[in-house]
Amino acid sequence: MSRALAAKVLVSLKSLLRDAQRRGSVSQNVALGVKIKGNSRAERRLEIGRDIPSTDEIRGFIGHLQGRWRPLFLTAIFTGLRASELRGLRWQDVDLAAGELHVRQRADRYNVIGMPKSRASGRAVPLPPHLINTLREWRLQSQHALVFPAPSGEVERLSHIAQVLKRTMKAAGVVTPEGKAKYAGMHSLRHFFASWCINPVSRGGRGLAAKEVQTILGHSSIMLTMDVYGHLFPRSGDAKEFAAAESALLG
Repeated sequence: MSRALAAKVLVSLKSLLRDAQRRGSVSQNVALGVKIKGNSRAERRLEIGRDIPSTDEIRGFIGHLQGRWRPLFLTAIFTGLRASELRGLRWQDVDLAAGELHVRQRADRYNVIGMPKSRASGRAVPLPPHLINTLREWRLQSQHALVFPAPSGEVERLSHIAQVLKRTMKAAGVVTPEGKAKYAGMHSLRHFFASWCINPVSRGGRGLAAKEVQTILGHSSIMLTMDVYGHLFPRSGDAKEFAAAESALLG
């Protein structure tokens, strides 16, 4: 079991035991103190420029998007939807007038449409103006129920999307020293979206609070959000702020 999967299982276990404790079925939530161990590589924090594309890298990537892939990848970048949610997104769940989309289904690795992965995954996600315009233009060209289908109208294969992602990364010069695509998975775009939401407005981000980030990403708990992205939130309470607070308290 990967560390990421183990973390998800632990979150679910804690939730189940929390409910059992509330019902009086157990006296305590023994999972609260459980920690997931792993090797140093698995436990390392996500870093911008290594695991998360930088703003400049995303700009370069966007500049090389073409055809039907442009609306798909722009939606990934500016909504943080999982690849499965993008592949299962229907036009009936996109409200361009209201400027939001609703995650109500997903496509699994076998291209089978089903329910979102959790209750929290079903959510409304706001759309920024440029993306709304892009999707409006794409809607005029689209003839299918799915927003980002294969040309046949069926669910697009994840492997095909990944190939286009890597090819576009290489075209944009976002590569490793060996010349390979620096970011090969769709989750890197989700990581970028999360970092953009967290980044302060003064640094080009949205400056959202942790609870807002959890909701917009569709995480099942705030603990999961903070475990993955907590280190990216701006630090508060520096020496000057402490001094000012102390002065105000003591008069």
